[in-house]
Amino acid sequence: MLDRLQRVWFSLWDGVLGVFSGSVLLKGVALLVLLYVAVAGALGVFWSIEPDQPALPAKSDVAGVATTTALIDVTAALLEKQGGYISNDKLPPGIWLDNMPNWEFGVLVQARDMARAMRKDFSRSQSQSTEDSSLAKAEPMLNFNNNSWLFPATESEYKKALKGFRGYLARLENPAEQSAQFYARADNLNGWLGDVSTRLGSLSQRLSASVGQKRVNLDTEPAGVTNPSASELEVKTSWFEIDDVFYEARGTAWALIHLLKAVERDFGPALDKKNARVSLLQIIRELEATQGTIWSPVILNGTEFGFLANHSLVMASYISRANAAIIDLRELLSQG
Repeated sequence: MLDRLQRVWFSLWDGVLGVFSGSVLLKGVALLVLLYVAVAGALGVFWSIEPDQPALPAKSDVAGVATTTALIDVTAALLEKQGGYISNDKLPPGIWLDNMPNWEFGVLVQARDMARAMRKDFSRSQSQSTEDSSLAKAEPMLNFNNNSWLFPATESEYKKALKGFRGYLARLENPAEQSAQFYARADNLNGWLGDVSTRLGSLSQRLSASVGQKRVNLDTEPAGVTNPSASELEVKTSWFEIDDVFYEARGTAWALIHLLKAVERDFGPALDKKNARVSLLQIIRELEATQGTIWSPVILNGTEFGFLANHSLVMASYISRANAAIIDLRELLSQG
């Protein structure tokens, strides 16, 4: 039986080789396919290289210039980095990539949170004041579907958001223009930091779940209900999503580093008044540690004290420490 199967296999293989050897056209097609795969693979590797941190603009006496410029920088990075915006690609090599789209999503979430804070708090003196017209148009554009390929494409909507942010910045920098304002108050900063803390706390939990954990269910219903929730939950991030969560966290930290550096400049007087500048610098330091070079070709998922590394747990450590520092910073800012 085995001899017969071997004869069939070799006859089929000889037939395939004969077809390719006898047809110049098929040889050419095979060569083109191999060349395409090689070029697409090389492009995919190049497109997966994360961009460098943008530089802050020259110091300005106008509060809000650094923060607005940082928001523009992180948004523009999504569109202008090598390979452009990849999350909505429908053709190779973009469709094969998953690390960079998750990195992009982490950056995008932070840009969205900052755009909302700019529209809702930073550009308004109080809750009853009128919101800035440019920010009111730009912020919804940035919340457009991040995976739309056409009609309209995601990139076109994000470019409209950038146009609105740049319009606000131009009016903010113009001393003759009174319609754009930026209020660098401690309470405004505290509100945005609350959103940042919530995002980092969720990422820390998802990263830590790479090895599987039993956790107390924080959503347990009170006693006396008909169907109370379980007191403990088994939480484990899927093996297929471990690298996704890791790169989302890495993109989140990349964006936050730039935004926090800008915030330190614009909110400097408020931070100094609360003796909180050092706390902010410590947060930046913890987040910068997440951007170290990854020497492994894949994101490893060893156990806590196992033989192999666990990149998710290392990332969770830095994210958790940054979040703890944010909580301390918010307490300082809330004090009179």
